[in-house]
Amino acid sequence: MSTFHLESFLATRQAHVESLLKSRADRLESLGTPPRLAEAMRYSLLAGGKRLRPVLCLTFADTTSRQSTAAAPVEDAACAVEYIHTYSLVHDDLPSMDNDDLRRGRPTNHKVYGEGMALLAGDALLTEAFALVGSGPEPVRGLLCGELARAAGAAGMVGGQVLDVAEDRPAHLDYLVRLHRMKTGALLRAACRMGVLGAGGDAETLARATTYGDAIGLAFQIADDILDVTATAEDLGKPVGADSAAGRFTFPAVVGLEASRKLASDKVAEAVAAVEPLEGVGGPLAALARYVVERRS
Repeated sequence: MSTFHLESFLATRQAHVESLLKSRADRLESLGTPPRLAEAMRYSLLAGGKRLRPVLCLTFADTTSRQSTAAAPVEDAACAVEYIHTYSLVHDDLPSMDNDDLRRGRPTNHKVYGEGMALLAGDALLTEAFALVGSGPEPVRGLLCGELARAAGAAGMVGGQVLDVAEDRPAHLDYLVRLHRMKTGALLRAACRMGVLGAGGDAETLARATTYGDAIGLAFQIADDILDVTATAEDLGKPVGADSAAGRFTFPAVVGLEASRKLASDKVAEAVAAVEPLEGVGGPLAALARYVVERRS
């Protein structure tokens, strides 16, 4: 039986990620960023959260190479993934998108800084993510930039968002799967792959990271959809039922609650099987995969 304790592992990793993010955010004004913009960027970037994407990036790097031969590129990549994720949340919350007032238990960025500044803060976080990954002498940084760009761009997260807001969006499972492999899954998959790439992993390890990332990306979104109909706003730190109110189809709406839970569980099993040859039975990646569907927020 595994003796791995996810709670203490996550607490340690999340604290490390917070330290990495703060050290980079604290440099914004010294790099010439206007103070009000830097404040708006920090407001959302340092607002807490699960930090799942950077944790996955760092964990795959550790699993790939115990030598930490590419520590600086991997740490920058982990932070950059969170920059991209944060920008997407800031923009998703805008009146022109989801029009949300609450994020992580406090007012959304545009409610504090205004719609224009929130838009610019998101733009700045997106751009700074690539400056962060690309600034350094290590050749691997080029690969990391390309990986991040593909995940965040037109055929990744942005394209998925377009599918999500389409007026003619069909209530079909295959459409939902395609949408969320792009909107949510692409960045989670990239986080896993960037950890392997930054640590100099081989093709087999990269393929296993890809399979794992694809599987938990879908499981994560299914879990989000389930929480949106079963949890409270206090649990989530944001409004619930927004997708239903906007007329968007979710996994529970399309296939039902129990079938959604079964699909998420199947994807977790797929992820665990992919990484078992890398970490053995009961390692941190397997525990993180289960956490994706067992979380309460």
